[in-house]
Amino acid sequence: MMFFERIKKSLFGIAGRASLAGALTVLCGLLLTGCHGGRVSKSFEIPEEFDTSENIELTFWAKNDTNKTQTEIYEKAARDFESLYPNVKINIRFYTDYGKIYNDVITNIATGTTPNICITYPDHIATYLTGVDQVLELTDIIDNEKYGLGGSELRFDGPKKDEIVAKFLEECYIGGSLYAMPYMRSTEALYVNKTYVEKLGYELPDEVTWDFIWEVSDAAMEKNADDTFKVNGQNVMIPFIYKSTDNMMIQMLRQKGWDYTTGDGEVLLFNDNTKSLLFEIADHAGKRSFSTFKISSYPGNFLNAGQCIFAVDSTAGATWMGPEAPLSDIHDNAKVKDVEVVVRKIPQFDTEHPLMISQGPSMCIFNKEDPQVVLASWLFMQFLLTDEVQISYAQTEGYIPVTTKAHNNPEYIDYLGRGGEDNKKYYSIKLDATKMFLDNIGNTFITPVFNGSASVRDAAGQLIESTTKSMRRNQTVDDDYMEKLYSETVSLYRLDQLGASTAGKGRKAEDLGPLPGGAKALLISLGSIWILIIMYFCYINIKRRLFNKNNE
Repeated sequence: MMFFERIKKSLFGIAGRASLAGALTVLCGLLLTGCHGGRVSKSFEIPEEFDTSENIELTFWAKNDTNKTQTEIYEKAARDFESLYPNVKINIRFYTDYGKIYNDVITNIATGTTPNICITYPDHIATYLTGVDQVLELTDIIDNEKYGLGGSELRFDGPKKDEIVAKFLEECYIGGSLYAMPYMRSTEALYVNKTYVEKLGYELPDEVTWDFIWEVSDAAMEKNADDTFKVNGQNVMIPFIYKSTDNMMIQMLRQKGWDYTTGDGEVLLFNDNTKSLLFEIADHAGKRSFSTFKISSYPGNFLNAGQCIFAVDSTAGATWMGPEAPLSDIHDNAKVKDVEVVVRKIPQFDTEHPLMISQGPSMCIFNKEDPQVVLASWLFMQFLLTDEVQISYAQTEGYIPVTTKAHNNPEYIDYLGRGGEDNKKYYSIKLDATKMFLDNIGNTFITPVFNGSASVRDAAGQLIESTTKSMRRNQTVDDDYMEKLYSETVSLYRLDQLGASTAGKGRKAEDLGPLPGGAKALLISLGSIWILIIMYFCYINIKRRLFNKNNE
């Protein structure tokens, strides 16, 4: 009781004639400023001017695929930006895996040491947003007349808002607010050993269907008397390998007109629609004509060795595809040289209305106390959207720039027209994959983003992985198996916390109703006590500083 009496006296001593409510308001303000050095609001106020007299250091977390050229592009972008804004220093930390960036950001949120800018995915940003005001909301700043996209005070020729590809910008909205900017985009492509398709007696169509894929893949399993495969004369043949099975399941469902989740987190994955696709996949997995990256290894390696006919991977992975691929992981002696590898859209159920996923890295900014630091971060993010950075990075792999400004740049148009001049910068398969994507931007779709959406995506892929593995182990895959698989997958990815159902359709998280009155009173009392304790210590701290100041 003595302790709370002291708090009460302190509160009324500061308030004077003001009400207790007024004193609480004053002390809450002191709590946020005097004790903790300020708090960045989600409603970031853009400075009237960028203060070039203030020395600023920014930390940028970037991802490359152990590609030295990409590293050099990032480093050059940082140095070029610093030459335009000499008061800003860019420190880059390189990662080879998006998952490691994600894990480090989560760790650093807890310690208040997040980077200023990072390359990431919207699914990851949705998790970052569970921390209060961690990620800068960009809706207002992109329209700022001075420093927004194409702003009058920029010292570089950045894209205007309407020069960002609308479909790519759409992916960066979470809960109706813009929290990221697209950096590069890719889709998935079907890389085909056309020579082997024709050897099996088929003509490769321009638009490949799932039925065609399955039929040719099964036919490729025919063997010679010596147990080698007829199509390649080798002991190994996996006709169809899919690298990203989460994309496989999501795209198959979308092509059928079936959703796997909604934007607000309703999980629709565990139903008879998904089961019908899994049974079809199981049929071919049982014949050994289908496998996955996680089970068999990287599809490009099998394709280049003549041990695979259909390989599905990102367009950004095009530089690994084909016997002449500049980034192939297998020895030249293991490659089958006398084959033609071509690029097609991923398999479709309806070739008249093709659908494919849009994916690729985006960029986000983390809130900091100093508005000038946040503004500098935004300026550097915009600089990464300039034509020079976008085009040079896109040339390293099968990504495409995210701006129409870059797409229409004569340098980029010239680049696209020089396929086959060499097997590095102008590698023909890379450029074919790039042009396929550019021609089909209107046929792409994005996946819903919310806190937990990454887990739902992982679960979609796990269903295919588990089913395929079971069939390769000669296990029985039937309705009972599917019921158990659904239950185990929900548990593995904790989707029950998102309201996942295995009863045929998804459902939203159950509303348990309002808290009982006693529970509310207890929570309010505990919260009030902690607030009073904190304010008391803040009051003592302020009083001590005032005393010291008066006695100086």
